Amino acid sequence: MPITLRLATPADAAQVQAIYAPYVTGTTISFELEPPTVEQLAQRISATLLFFPWLVAEESGRIVGYAYASPHRERLAYRWSVDVSVYVAPFHQRQGVGRALYTELFALLVRQGFYQAFAGITLPNAPSVGLHESLGFVPIGTYRNVGFKAGAWRDTGWWQKQLQPPSVLPPDPPTAWGELASRL
Repeated sequence: MPITLRLATPADAAQVQAIYAPYVTGTTISFELEPPTVEQLAQRISATLLFFPWLVAEESGRIVGYAYASPHRERLAYRWSVDVSVYVAPFHQRQGVGRALYTELFALLVRQGFYQAFAGITLPNAPSVGLHESLGFVPIGTYRNVGFKAGAWRDTGWWQKQLQPPSVLPPDPPTAWGELASRL
């Protein structure tokens, strides 16, 4: 069955939580120590969609992956940069779901007026590094021993992708996703 991509809604929170919770409880990929509840994820989706896209990949009506953007940093001069994340259900990994989600997410971010995307990856994580680098991310540094999870200190590597060439003139502020989506 083909995979379809669409904008997430808060009603997707239970399926998103089912994908994300094992990453929290069984890996060091997420630095959360307790999985967020369905209600908390519904709130995260709603809050994210005010300014950034949150996409889901579906197969036969079941969510098999998701990707979203968030602010890179709080200071106003960072507003043209985003952090991005992608999570794929175990049985759908290495089937192009993450790539499809990211490709669509990046296209939407460019339409909004963003220039740089950043991804933090708990190390080691060769599959995630491979996905990001295959999509044009380049390594820019490592935060050493930045998180303590599963009984050990963990490093986070950072990767950067240029979404579009930087403007020479002062760029217009990015358009909020909610505003852009209403025009599509």
